Amino acid sequence: MTKLGAFAIGVAVGGVTLALVKTAGFKKVCSKVISAGMQLKDEAASFVETVKEDAEDIKAEAAYNKNAAKANA
Repeated sequence: MTKLGAFAIGVAVGGVTLALVKTAGFKKVCSKVISAGMQLKDEAASFVETVKEDAEDIKAEAAYNKNAAKANA
């Protein structure tokens, strides 16, 4: 393949891509994908926060048990 052939293919692919991007259907699909990604991010952040709270509870309980054991000793 020559450089001119590769350039021509690139221009053709770019033109098709540009035409696709301008369609309403493509924009709708992109909107749905972005919305799903944002929802996934929010759910992941919520999950991480729950795990963090559980870890803090376990840490606090361990510290309480340690202090109670020292007081009884």
